[in-house]
Amino acid sequence: MSNYKIGWAGLGNMGTPMAINLLKAGYPVQVYNRTRNKEQEVLAAGATSAAGLDQLASDNEVILVMVSDDEAAKQIFTGEDGLLSGKVTGKLFINVSTVAPQTSKFLDEHCQAKDAYFMEAPVSGSVKPAQDGTLIMLVGGTEDAHQKAKPILEELGKLTVHAGPVGAGAAAKLAINYFLGLNLQGLAETVLFAQANGVKIEDMLTIINEGAVGSGITKLKAGSILKGEYPAAFALKHLAKDLRLAKEQGLDTPLSTPLYHSFKEAQDDGLGEDDVMAIYKFLDK
Repeated sequence: MSNYKIGWAGLGNMGTPMAINLLKAGYPVQVYNRTRNKEQEVLAAGATSAAGLDQLASDNEVILVMVSDDEAAKQIFTGEDGLLSGKVTGKLFINVSTVAPQTSKFLDEHCQAKDAYFMEAPVSGSVKPAQDGTLIMLVGGTEDAHQKAKPILEELGKLTVHAGPVGAGAAAKLAINYFLGLNLQGLAETVLFAQANGVKIEDMLTIINEGAVGSGITKLKAGSILKGEYPAAFALKHLAKDLRLAKEQGLDTPLSTPLYHSFKEAQDDGLGEDDVMAIYKFLDK
């Protein structure tokens, strides 16, 4: 293991277990979260706390960021007293948040202007894989940055895919989340159609999951449909955001527009904080 000192900004449902996994691997981890009480679980696991983002950047060699959207990422990097506000020559910044490819390129340009290095590594997977260290890391950046970060990323995920230069990792993440949306909407529509025609929900889910069309996500989400409970492993609002970003990036396939509108309407209907499988609840109305 390298003795890199690691800084971590953003301790939500994903950031917290990911930072804890780095601590378990023996890395010294310093954290910063704007809502400071969200740091407590990671501090109890052995992390230290930075007074601000500028200290987080100055104290550590590799700094990872996990936040919810593009504007939050830009603010953390380039805002007043942000990560890039001080001397950061030679530091490696890794954005593991899901943002648009253009945002990754924007962050890369700002890092280069400060003689720092940048790479993106958005993740495929939700809270349980984050806890288990079995995420898929979708890397965009130079090979040198990838090799430096690889030992760290291997503690966070079961697989690292170097998709290409900065922007390629973000594009891969939007693509896989589009496929996720298709799967969830398809599962919901299939079960609701079967139920409307006299097939029990549990029977239809068995038919799906025991057949060739069953998948990890259909098996994972079957319990939520049966129970009618949707605690957020991946909040619906985040998938709605990712579908919007994919559309803005040029996704214009026949299913993409109605899929985006379906999740956007579910969010507007008050289901944004629920799990993505709450699209079933929305369509059931």
